[in-house]
Amino acid sequence: MFKKINHIGIAVKNLGDALSVFQDTLGMTCSGIEEVEDQLVKVACLPVGESKIELLESTSPEGNIARFIEKKGEGIHHIAFEVGDLEGVIEDLKRKGVQLIDQKPRIGAGGIKIAFLHPKSTKGVLVELCEHKDQD
Repeated sequence: MFKKINHIGIAVKNLGDALSVFQDTLGMTCSGIEEVEDQLVKVACLPVGESKIELLESTSPEGNIARFIEKKGEGIHHIAFEVGDLEGVIEDLKRKGVQLIDQKPRIGAGGIKIAFLHPKSTKGVLVELCEHKDQD
């Protein structure tokens, strides 16, 4: 079902400050910054081997990232697993009784199909599933 860890999402108050830490202090390289308007978030991607770190800054006080930071502070927001057939995985998880945030895929950063599982079904961890368009 899962191919690899695609990325780890980290909620940050200020993308510039966070990039300074990850680039200047840790020596990582940002491969791009993108705003995902419908999710009220700005995302910076930092590749690490076959995976990446996604730094997530809210673009609105009503955004999920802003609410997360208000409740829990900055830090790890979610872990994303790459799958080959997102629709099939969603249907399989529904049959198994997993609580889903997304009943069908939507488009996330980088134009990939994504869906989130509710943390109540994954021992408190927000899990994102993602499928790249160009997968075989």
